[in-house]
Amino acid sequence: MEYRTPEDAIEAWKKNFSDFMRKKNLGDFKKFAPLIVVVLWLLSGIYIIGPDAQGVVRRFGKMVRITGPGPHYRIPWPIEAVDKPKVKQVKRLEVGFKTVYPGPPARYQFIQAESIMLTGDEQIVDAQIIVQYQIKDAADYLFNVRDLERPGGALKDAAEVALRQVVGQRPIDDVLIEEKLQIEIDTTKLLQRIMDGYDSGLRIIEVKLQTVRPPEAVVAAFNDVVSAKEDRERLIKQAEGYREDIIPKARGKAESMIRGAEAYKEERIKHAQGTAKKFLDVLKEYNKAKDVTRKRLYLETMEQVLPQVKKFIIDRDVGGGLLQLLPLEKGIGRMPKGEKGK
Repeated sequence: MEYRTPEDAIEAWKKNFSDFMRKKNLGDFKKFAPLIVVVLWLLSGIYIIGPDAQGVVRRFGKMVRITGPGPHYRIPWPIEAVDKPKVKQVKRLEVGFKTVYPGPPARYQFIQAESIMLTGDEQIVDAQIIVQYQIKDAADYLFNVRDLERPGGALKDAAEVALRQVVGQRPIDDVLIEEKLQIEIDTTKLLQRIMDGYDSGLRIIEVKLQTVRPPEAVVAAFNDVVSAKEDRERLIKQAEGYREDIIPKARGKAESMIRGAEAYKEERIKHAQGTAKKFLDVLKEYNKAKDVTRKRLYLETMEQVLPQVKKFIIDRDVGGGLLQLLPLEKGIGRMPKGEKGK
């Protein structure tokens, strides 16, 4: 036969032994009965602590020691007793609602007396939370706070107080939209401080907002306001994105124009310096032989000007009182550019 715990095995052994003695009805066993009772009483002091629990041993109601997982021994009842709180189990507390049926689908009953509260700008909001916690000190958990986990007990009252204080420090927009995560963090820290002040022996793992909403009577108007604010935030983000896109492009274009202007400036400076140097060189040669240089400059200028001018040859010896024009272009055709005027 298999037993769930060693205690079950001991109880079964005691029952079988008693049945055996009753059936045999042997007088020889009667003289051993007190000894057997004492042995059984001593054996009842054996207890086992599971891997997720701690044993808190009480002697006449006063805690004397804490034992870890595994088999242990205590002085049997009524001298010593043992409690076995599960210190590694994560427990759950609901504030503002109660799970009626875990589902699926889950069904909840909302408790507005716990969930209705004021925000920092004196607006009404309906907020429910889930508190996850575990035991960190078994002795404090068992002996310091009475009715710690019962409905309406110290933990639930403290969680409600912490949530109301955190929500009461923020405007409704932050509570509904922008700072839900920060509200959870702040509520967790505040609730932990409250429970530490009670020496409750609890560790608050997480406070999770289950539902945050306006009261049902004004939920439609609040939804419109929230939608408008979300649209505003979306447009602001789009404008910021456009700004982040256009400003670097404008800066790059401005930088390109500056670099181009600087390059053009350097080009014009070098060109002007070259022209000035050429003029100074010509002036130097001119001062050496003014007549020759003057004539060379005149001839070079004529070479550049005359090819661009339409020329007529006039013979003064032709009479008639009229100036006669010789249409060279029509008569002999256009001469090569290099032979005009020869």
